Amino acid sequence: MPEGYQAERTISAIFKEQKQIDDVIRRLLDRGVPKDHISVMGRNFQSETRISGFITKRDVILGGLRTGAIFGSLFGSFLSLLTGVGVLFIPFVGPIVAAGPIGALLLGAASGAIAGSAGAGLISVFTALGMPEDKAAVYQTRLQAGEFLLMAEIASERTGEFQLLLESAGGEEIQTIGQALTHPCPGPYNSPENLSPEVRAHLSEEAQRTFIQRYNTVLNDTSDQFTAEQSAWDAVHQQFDEDENGVWSRVKVGV
Repeated sequence: MPEGYQAERTISAIFKEQKQIDDVIRRLLDRGVPKDHISVMGRNFQSETRISGFITKRDVILGGLRTGAIFGSLFGSFLSLLTGVGVLFIPFVGPIVAAGPIGALLLGAASGAIAGSAGAGLISVFTALGMPEDKAAVYQTRLQAGEFLLMAEIASERTGEFQLLLESAGGEEIQTIGQALTHPCPGPYNSPENLSPEVRAHLSEEAQRTFIQRYNTVLNDTSDQFTAEQSAWDAVHQQFDEDENGVWSRVKVGV
């Protein structure tokens, strides 16, 4: 992130077409918004560029993908620059491509309501961030219909500037909330308390220690959070089995 960049508010808008998303990401980057402060969500991303290998925490935790599995998704050129790209299933909406900090939020404690089939979908996520419920409902409906959501974290004094940018790029239903999105800690884990709630809840204390040890080792070698997290889950799967509650707690015989 550029030194001194302030992220105090989050501005969001709906776009009808993927090419609009590609254009607005480029324009945001040109205006100095760091790529890790831009989030995008949508159902129907298509491109000639195939980027595969993204596996989300939820995929791994809930057993949807096992070691060695590849989840291939299609992304546009600028979307592929964003951090944390993954695919997850959201009740009432279906499979969603989520890139940027919003992806981590969708998998975090604040959005736990989406974890089950009876969850409240995206409305609960957006309202927890401070968005009016009627606007959150509009966003969920339009995402369900195949449109796209973009969110950018910006300085308060630049709100008007970026509202005009989104409007000129074709953005609709523009909304500003008075906080930036939560970002995961980029460094090593010092204790189980550093683990995100959705990870910690699915690991026994011993499995948490295994996860942290492997994560820190790989992060030190590669400086790549995604690779470190994949490797940490691999280590857990090699040494433990799931119990009836979905917690990786049963030490495998002979390990």
